[in-house]
Amino acid sequence: MMAAGPRSQEDVSPGPIAVPAPTASPIVLACGLLLLFAGMATSAAVSVLGAVATIAGMIGWFRDVLPRAAHESVPEQPPPPPVATARPKVVHLHVVRESRRARLPVEIYPVSAGIKGGLAGGLAMAILAMLYGALSGNGIWYPINLLSAGFFPGSLTATTAELSGFQLASFVVAVAIHLSTSVGVGLLYGAMLPMLPRRPIVLAGIAAPLLWSGLLHSIIGIVNPVLNQRVDWFWFVVSQVGFGIVAGIVVSKQERIRTWQGLPLAIRAGIEASGLGDEPGEEGQR
Repeated sequence: MMAAGPRSQEDVSPGPIAVPAPTASPIVLACGLLLLFAGMATSAAVSVLGAVATIAGMIGWFRDVLPRAAHESVPEQPPPPPVATARPKVVHLHVVRESRRARLPVEIYPVSAGIKGGLAGGLAMAILAMLYGALSGNGIWYPINLLSAGFFPGSLTATTAELSGFQLASFVVAVAIHLSTSVGVGLLYGAMLPMLPRRPIVLAGIAAPLLWSGLLHSIIGIVNPVLNQRVDWFWFVVSQVGFGIVAGIVVSKQERIRTWQGLPLAIRAGIEASGLGDEPGEEGQR
């Protein structure tokens, strides 16, 4: 009796393979821990939600691996047919200086654009804040003293008349806070606006101010209790929107620069090598 020869690929019937079953428990556990610790800076309700998600993620994860790991059956795919070509030789890829596939954004704003936008937006925000102080009858120094009140414990018991007067120490601290924050947010705008180049004002003047106004609303009671008690949220949001619009316009008007992603690796790494600065065809003309 002759032994049967090896079976071809068509005769082999693929069978199911047991692989680890997918589970969402790890990401639920991670989000739960994030909310649990975030609640320490926001509110107890966030910590309670995080604790519930943490417990649910732990229970689900343990049930997926104990006493035995959960598996699911996946049909085995047949091996692909061998690749054959009728070409007489291999086509080599020519190395080019420009990237064949770009990573967005291709052009970004320089750091100076973010600084200019932050300073311009900070000036607009300061004007709106002082306008609020004048219209409310408390004076232009009232919002300035509220901004720096978190650095002076005596401000907790200060009256409105005391906060409405000029205080040199409070003015210096408020200017330092306002300038550093304005420049930082301006730099953030310079990095964010290339992601939405067609609608820079929508991102800078509406979306971003509303997002960080909501964030400040949840933590301002811890950072600056006096400002939390006396702030006018309507004017606060108006000032944020004014900052965003002015900063967004100034940043978007600046000239963009191309990223280095299209340059050779040696140039991006700062390596000095011969031939990197030659134009195509120069070497053959020598």
